[in-house]
Amino acid sequence: MSAAQAEARAVVGSPAAAGWWRARSARFIPALLLSPSLLFLLVFFVLPAMGLISYSILTQSPDGTVGLPLTSAHYQHFFGTPLYSRVLLITLRISLCTTLVAALLAYPTALVMTRCAPGLRRVITMIVIAPLIVSVVVRTYGWELILANGPTGLLNWLLLATGIVRAPLRLLYTEIAVVVGSLHVFFPLMVLPLASALGKIDPRLEDAARTLGAGAWRTFRRVTLPLSLPGLAVGCGLVFSLTAGSFVTPAILGGTGAQMLGMLVDQQILVVYDWPFGATVATVLVAIVLMVNALSSRVLRRRDTRVLS
Repeated sequence: MSAAQAEARAVVGSPAAAGWWRARSARFIPALLLSPSLLFLLVFFVLPAMGLISYSILTQSPDGTVGLPLTSAHYQHFFGTPLYSRVLLITLRISLCTTLVAALLAYPTALVMTRCAPGLRRVITMIVIAPLIVSVVVRTYGWELILANGPTGLLNWLLLATGIVRAPLRLLYTEIAVVVGSLHVFFPLMVLPLASALGKIDPRLEDAARTLGAGAWRTFRRVTLPLSLPGLAVGCGLVFSLTAGSFVTPAILGGTGAQMLGMLVDQQILVVYDWPFGATVATVLVAIVLMVNALSSRVLRRRDTRVLS
C-alpha cells in the first residue's frame, strides 16, 4: 500500500469523517423514508390541483374544447352572481356550525374517555368510532327517514304523538338537517384528536389549580382548554374541511334548500358540462379549506411561541 492510500484511509477512518458520514446519513434516511409518500402526494394531489387551477383560468369554446386564452371571467362570474355567493355563504355557515357543535359535544365526551376506567374507555371509544363502520350513504338515508317532513317522519311523528307540536315541522332539506347529518358523520374526527390531547395533560396540573381555589369551570378555562388546543385545532380543521367539501350529505338532506359548493361543482361539470367554471368553484373551495387550516396552524404557532417565551 502506498503512502497516499494509507493517508486517505486514515482520513476516512478518523472520528471527524465518521461524524460527517453520520450527519449525512441522518439527513438522507428521513428523506428516503418520506420519498414514497411525497411522490404519492405529488402525483395524486399536487398535479391534479395544478390542473384544476389551470382549468379555472382557461376558456371553453362553444364546441366544448378548453384552451387559451387565459381569463379571470369565471372568478368574476362566481363572486359577482348572488346565487353563487349565497351557496358560498351557506357552505361556510354549515361548516362553521358543524365544527362549533362538534367541539362543544366532543369536549365532555373526550374528557370522559380520558378520565374513566379502562374498560369504560374502550366501550366509549367503540361507540364513538362505530358510525365510521357504516357507509355515509346508509347513515344519511337513515337521517332522511328520521327528519322527513310531514307526519311520516320519525321525529315529526314523535313530536305529534307527544303533543309537543300541533303541525309537522319542516326539518328535511334545510341547513339544520345538513348540520345534523354532517355532525353524525364527522363527530369522531373531533373526539379522537381531543381525547389524544387531553390524555397528555398531567392531572396534577388540574389538581394544583383546584388546590389553589379554582373551580371546575375556571380550571377548565385556564388549564385544560389551553393545553388541549392542539387537539382542538386538528379536530376543527378536519371537521370544517370535510364538511365544506362533502357531497352526499348535502345532496340527500339539503336538496335545493341547502346547496353547498360540492353540489355546485357536480352540477357544473356533470350537468352543465362547464369544466372551467366547475374548476373555479372547486378552486375556491380548496382555497377556503387551505386558508382555514393555515389560520389554525398560525394560531398554534403563536401559542407555542408565547408559551416558550
